Amino acid sequence: MKLTRRCFLKLAGVSVASTTLLEFGFDMPAIAAEAEELRVKGASQAYTICPYCSCGCGAIVYSDEHGHPIAIDGDPDHPTNEGALCPKGASMFQVAADAAGKRNKKVLYRAPGGSEWEEKSWDEAIPDIARKIKDTRDKYFTERDADGNLVNRLEAVAAVGGAAVNNEECYLLVKAMRALGVVYIEHQARI
Repeated sequence: MKLTRRCFLKLAGVSVASTTLLEFGFDMPAIAAEAEELRVKGASQAYTICPYCSCGCGAIVYSDEHGHPIAIDGDPDHPTNEGALCPKGASMFQVAADAAGKRNKKVLYRAPGGSEWEEKSWDEAIPDIARKIKDTRDKYFTERDADGNLVNRLEAVAAVGGAAVNNEECYLLVKAMRALGVVYIEHQARI
């Protein structure tokens, strides 16, 4: 990089101005702390646990007067994460988007090969999903392997659990999947 006289003078001017501002009256750490305080000023705090993996990191959710979340930070007093959040935990703000009415609450269906989404009611969607699972099980269920051993498995369907699902719900999910013969059962925190 060639440093011309004009670039040198600009760089020198910026350096002198920055040093002068910092030396005479601007306390940058105090300004940063005040900006952080203004970000959540007047917001109510709620302490929660991150729902994404089994670590159980603590978080603080700041909400406005309508109860809509405006910021989420790691809890510095929590022994697991001590104020830090991983990328999944930092994106927890998106989970709370439904509180602000930004999350889709209707079933969207796109026909095979289609390009447009259409809204369906839950009364239409649930029997349709159940029918497709039943049809898939009837078509791909394996009772015996190539050696004649009884296996009773379904390899065309998989299940993915989530860290926000409690133990009882996980138990029921696994029991339902095993009853169908599903062998590919995974958990989202391991992916």
